[in-house]
Amino acid sequence: MSLSSLFSGVSGLSANQTKMDVIGNNIANANANGFKTSRVNFSDVFSNSLSEATAPTTTSGGTGPQQIGQGVTLGSVIRDFSQGALKQSCRA
Repeated sequence: MSLSSLFSGVSGLSANQTKMDVIGNNIANANANGFKTSRVNFSDVFSNSLSEATAPTTTSGGTGPQQIGQGVTLGSVIRDFSQGALKQSCRA
């Protein structure tokens, strides 16, 4: 086992922990007035390209680049600012 495969696993666990923290926060505050939920976006981490992409020719459509992945990172935590359900605050 190489260090790159270990880093790939550790980065996945770390990113998953952040996602679980965000989900826990959403659940804990689900009934709070005015609370806006959040969601997590992940990004791939590439560190090494094995081959470059090739252009299409008259006989083939070309190829994409070959890259070695090094795990995942937290891309962003996005707050959902859409309007929630309206609730009556008092009765006349």
